[in-house]
Amino acid sequence: MKPSEFVASFGPFARQTEAKTGISAIAVLAQAALESGWGAKAPGNMFFGVKDTDGVNGNEQLLVTSEFSRRADLKFPEIISVTPVIRNGQKYFKYIVKDYFRKYDSPEECFTDHTKFFFDNARYAAALAVKSDPYKFIDEIAKAGYATDPNYATQLKAVAAMIDKLMV
Repeated sequence: MKPSEFVASFGPFARQTEAKTGISAIAVLAQAALESGWGAKAPGNMFFGVKDTDGVNGNEQLLVTSEFSRRADLKFPEIISVTPVIRNGQKYFKYIVKDYFRKYDSPEECFTDHTKFFFDNARYAAALAVKSDPYKFIDEIAKAGYATDPNYATQLKAVAAMIDKLMV
């Protein structure tokens, strides 16, 4: 899906969540775009890569993903590979794994749950304090550990800049 098509299709959900929660629609849509590859990888209407921590409710799916860690001994439901890599001048281990993610009946349900996720997790308090500024919000969710990729904030801000130009 082209970025303009993605914004046209899913921008209304991001705007709706912004109206309800105050979290920037640009930040929300940027996350959805980055995490789903502009909608190409959204199995079970899962646009944000939010993990299902228990994997037993029936509302989860086991998917292949990549994770980064400074440790080589992490546990996942299934580990496919672990490779040492250098990111930002630091040694990390890149895991290719299968892990449990949430799944949804609709994109709208996913977008609603995604913003609820931030309010339900105290580690995002600093992000919520700057929720109307997409770039500050992105920095804060990255600091809070939303994603394991050490380049997450940089990547997400680049996508946000593209979306900012498309959301008129």
